[in-house]
Amino acid sequence: MSCASMKLPLIDLNNLGENDSPRWESTKIQIREALQEYGCFEATFNNIIPFELRKSVGDGIRQLFDLPLAIKLLNNSHKPLHGYIGQNNFSPLMESMDIDGALSSHVVDTFANLMWPDQGNPTFSKDIQLYCDKLSELDKIVRRMVVESLGLEKYIDEHLNSTNYLCRFQKYEEPRTPHSTLGFFPMQTRTLSPYCISSIMLTAWTNGRLHAPIHRVVVSGDEARYTIGLFSVPKEGCVIKTPEELVNKDHPLLYKPFDYYKFIDFIYTDAGRSSPDPLKEYCGA
Repeated sequence: MSCASMKLPLIDLNNLGENDSPRWESTKIQIREALQEYGCFEATFNNIIPFELRKSVGDGIRQLFDLPLAIKLLNNSHKPLHGYIGQNNFSPLMESMDIDGALSSHVVDTFANLMWPDQGNPTFSKDIQLYCDKLSELDKIVRRMVVESLGLEKYIDEHLNSTNYLCRFQKYEEPRTPHSTLGFFPMQTRTLSPYCISSIMLTAWTNGRLHAPIHRVVVSGDEARYTIGLFSVPKEGCVIKTPEELVNKDHPLLYKPFDYYKFIDFIYTDAGRSSPDPLKEYCGA
């Protein structure tokens, strides 16, 4: 496939019907194939998350990043890759903030009150709570379909209930210097277009059957770009372990059981930073 023709699958997640409906079954196949080949896909779900809500969320994110740096720095965390990130040499054009436990109205309100200490931001809180709730429903549908497609229905509840949700806001400044796309396949994205990206945790859980793509954001033009992402991550203490049904002579075990947060800690060590495949380096069988 040439770089110019690179196009991700577009999958319609509206009106899926019941779990065993023809529409559900055909969509399940599309998702499995997309995550196997690309590790991601573009989704449409206007019936679930209306355009007006997405636009209002975008306006709120702009207000958030317009706050003084001293306020944004209050979004801190002891966990790696959590809290405010920015103003550094590694990502000079990117700022990032997040809400850990984004499905809790109390947690979202606490974040808003921290950022807007005088009176909070009720519109921001309401929009983010609703948006994350709807996105989490879609995440559960996609992961349920993945587990079903592998014939592992008995693991669905365990898999879904082991999840915590992290909502991350990001701002990418307009580029200041030319950039290189060496090693990457360029693709065009659409404004307010949602993408579903498979994680390295799902790669490990499926014993390598699904692909977690290496990706990056390159901004063109003369305007900043704002994004929101909902990350489904294992709850603290949860061990990622490949189901025994996915291990056989044709698919030998690739990864030993591991703790997600200990793996994240490893990524920040010298060995983790220098490894071309940190997951294999950390827990390869």
